[in-house]
Amino acid sequence: MINKVDENNNFLMVAKTFKGLEEVLAKELEDLGASKIQINNRMVEFYGDKALMYKANFHLRTALRVLKPIGEFKVKDEHELYKSVQTIEWDEIFSLKQTFAIDSVVNSESFSHSKYVALKVKDAIVDQFREKYDKRPFVETEDSDIRLHVHISHDDCTILMDSSGDSLHKRGYRTKATKAPLNEVLAAGMILNSGWDKKSTFIDPMCGSGTILIEAAMMANGIPPGIYREKFGFENWKDFDADLFEDIQEEELGTEAVEVNVLGSDVSEIAIRIAKQNIENASLSKKINILIKPIEGYNPPQSENGVVVTNPPYGERIKKNEINNFYKVLGDRFKKSFQGYSIWMISNNLDAIKNVGLHPTQKMTLFNGPLECKFLEYQIYEGSKKEKNQ
Repeated sequence: MINKVDENNNFLMVAKTFKGLEEVLAKELEDLGASKIQINNRMVEFYGDKALMYKANFHLRTALRVLKPIGEFKVKDEHELYKSVQTIEWDEIFSLKQTFAIDSVVNSESFSHSKYVALKVKDAIVDQFREKYDKRPFVETEDSDIRLHVHISHDDCTILMDSSGDSLHKRGYRTKATKAPLNEVLAAGMILNSGWDKKSTFIDPMCGSGTILIEAAMMANGIPPGIYREKFGFENWKDFDADLFEDIQEEELGTEAVEVNVLGSDVSEIAIRIAKQNIENASLSKKINILIKPIEGYNPPQSENGVVVTNPPYGERIKKNEINNFYKVLGDRFKKSFQGYSIWMISNNLDAIKNVGLHPTQKMTLFNGPLECKFLEYQIYEGSKKEKNQ
């Protein structure tokens, strides 16, 4: 068994995220009270207690999963893997009546197939139960009580318990979506990376199903992303403390709701209808105002420090000359009507971006699913930049 516990009796955990969001996730963990935070590729390691694990699942906006390592071994072949997995007392972790599932990630010369690794781990667990009880627990891939993760890098094997269950991006408010909807975790990461103060006007003028707007309104009003979820993985664990979790759900959030303009529009009547339904599901109908309007005709409120965060079409289903012209229209509209705004836009179409005709003041790389994208900031000044600086 792994025994990574520090001098304060806090244990090691791993929060997974998308590439490019590690820094904002680390800041979120710091704000929650995590210790010994270490940033890695697409994940952040940290130490905390059971209460922090519950808080991390309930409050983190940019985490996909929160995992707890329970086993760490050196394995060179399938026999060593099988024997190592059997050193864990599995009946102390879950019962015969509970279902389980195994996800595996493999980067090793000795193990070439992740599904085979998952199968061997499953065999080791099932065989141990059968030897002790003459019965075995069953695997349920879709809706399991216990979800395990196996990571093998070269000959280092780690087994982790998934305290989240379903991915944390599944907030629970989005029942419908437009084509290619933005992942909720990515939307939250974009907003946090934009540096929005949660007070100034916030706009998504191409809002689709409303994900960016909902995530922004949740932040401004101190609403935890886990509040809409029906269940977390840790609620099926043997050591689940229901009273502790109830206290965490009911504790004061320390943030008073503020009056802030969160505004959106979209050219599609269907998209706005879907967005309104999702906003209503999140109980934010009084906090977000949206309307049917093309970006070409959208006029934002005057603002000295407003923020736009948006996800325009990338052009997968649009002809090259049409998407290039659309991005030119975007740039023209920003210059004409969005003075005083900081505009953040994500896109993977580097050729189309050139047609915006504005020089980005910041840029970073983020991933929208498998697509490597640029997340760009354009500051729109009234008059010249020189006058603004003066």
